[in-house]
Amino acid sequence: MKTLRQISIAVFMMTMLVNCSTSQNEKPVVYMTTDISPEGLVKVYEALGIKPEGKVAVKISTGEPGGKNFLKPELIKDLVQEVNGTIVECNTAYAGKRNTNEAHWQTFKDHGFMAIAPCDLMDEFGEKKIPVKDTTHIKYNLVGDHIDNYDFMINLAHFKGHAMGGFGGVLKNQSIGVASANGKAYIHTAGKCADKNLIWKMNRDVPQDHFIEAMAASAQSVHDYFDGKILYINVMNNLSVDCDCDNHPAAPEMNDVGILASTDPVALDQACVDLIFNYPSQEGDDAKALIERINSRHGVHIIEHAAAIGLGSREYELVRIDE
Repeated sequence: MKTLRQISIAVFMMTMLVNCSTSQNEKPVVYMTTDISPEGLVKVYEALGIKPEGKVAVKISTGEPGGKNFLKPELIKDLVQEVNGTIVECNTAYAGKRNTNEAHWQTFKDHGFMAIAPCDLMDEFGEKKIPVKDTTHIKYNLVGDHIDNYDFMINLAHFKGHAMGGFGGVLKNQSIGVASANGKAYIHTAGKCADKNLIWKMNRDVPQDHFIEAMAASAQSVHDYFDGKILYINVMNNLSVDCDCDNHPAAPEMNDVGILASTDPVALDQACVDLIFNYPSQEGDDAKALIERINSRHGVHIIEHAAAIGLGSREYELVRIDE
């Protein structure tokens, strides 16, 4: 016998499917499962029907020590091993336990990632400039130079809130996440400064939309660098208003939603935002705080701008793969 809550969630999902679906091949497809498990993650990846070739980078966030919401090794292990992937990250531009090579490698180890797959700190030995199409704010993107070692990327993001960007999904994971420490400073300051030691002094007067637009431009540059050989996955669990870069994130106020995947990063982040904004909230399971965080930072603008510069589509077909 289904509870009223289960019926409410089922109706919510059916409404999302009806509202977002359209004729076959007319809009990018976003696949979804509510099974947040190693099996569910592999299943939604397989739904994309694309087998990575060559050396595969799996871009995650290693998570700031102290935080507990990052994607756990036991969740991602099967997928990473299925694609024979290397887990990749870059150093942070803020003080913490991932801002130096030594400290970040310790985090890789302590959080269990080195036990499941090869790992690579992409800016450990240097950085490189890659071109951007949208030069409104940034004139290049500055990324870890180990990016040259990979033929294909799986952008595996934990979808959640973010103190500065409003939310973090695949677009943020591919912009700030793939940028070197200095590249993070360059994006955060919307092109003013590419020095991680000056980031918090230089970004004080940067308009919020400029920062967000710089993120969109840098995400597009990575997509173009791989010539579109990227698969995008958002895991919607542990939905705190705070990012995994926070060592003391707020506890989630809403339940887990599912795992979504697409070849279109704009459509994917849009689908996740739509699920949050249309969530059937109730006492003890409420999306209000996350919605407020997204709105207060004008977070949806990264999707708007990414679509405007041609990275992807805000319209999509949502396909639920659960039996």
